[in-house]
Amino acid sequence: MTPQPNKRTLIFIITLVLVTAFTLNSCKKKIRGCMDPMSTNYNAKATEDDGSCSYMSIGDNFQGGKIAYILVSGDPGYDAKIRHGLIVAPTDQGPTIQWFNGTNVVTGAVATTLGSGNANTSAIVSAQSTGSYAAKICSDLVLGGYSDWYLPSLTELNKVFLNRAAIGVFADDGYWSSSEKGPNTAWVQYFYTSGSQSANDKSYKYSLRAVRSF
Repeated sequence: MTPQPNKRTLIFIITLVLVTAFTLNSCKKKIRGCMDPMSTNYNAKATEDDGSCSYMSIGDNFQGGKIAYILVSGDPGYDAKIRHGLIVAPTDQGPTIQWFNGTNVVTGAVATTLGSGNANTSAIVSAQSTGSYAAKICSDLVLGGYSDWYLPSLTELNKVFLNRAAIGVFADDGYWSSSEKGPNTAWVQYFYTSGSQSANDKSYKYSLRAVRSF
């Protein structure tokens, strides 16, 4: 017959197991850092928050330019767990320039909404090919280590206009958007005080400011 451990032995064994488990757990290395995924310095490996979290603001230098807009609930692409938005180039992309490439063609880049500028730009470049015109200059731009710049849609450009005071200097002029109105016209956002918009002839020359998404 196998001898059974007495009560005192069982208590000793249980105590030893608990103490060993506690000791091993307490010896695990703690990693201190920011544990908020909405911050700019989130540390996915952190096991203890150190209070160092920092958050982005309009006008901050970030990923090659300045933060121009941060998506809010209801915006296309909004994610409650990860911040997304628009980054605008810190300066204009050269002198004023025309929208078309010398000939009026329908590009299909008619979207005006937030989040549509990149697709608009691709459609314009595909339709108009090589040359020196607004969408192509933005598409070819390499700035701050990033090459995914594009000509903003009308709504995206309006977000830049609304936050222009925090971003920096803009020309007192109209800026081309990537939103096409028709075969001969495309939308312009004016950076005057009123911030009006109008569809103008693609041959006209206006200022140019590229954006990228994050």
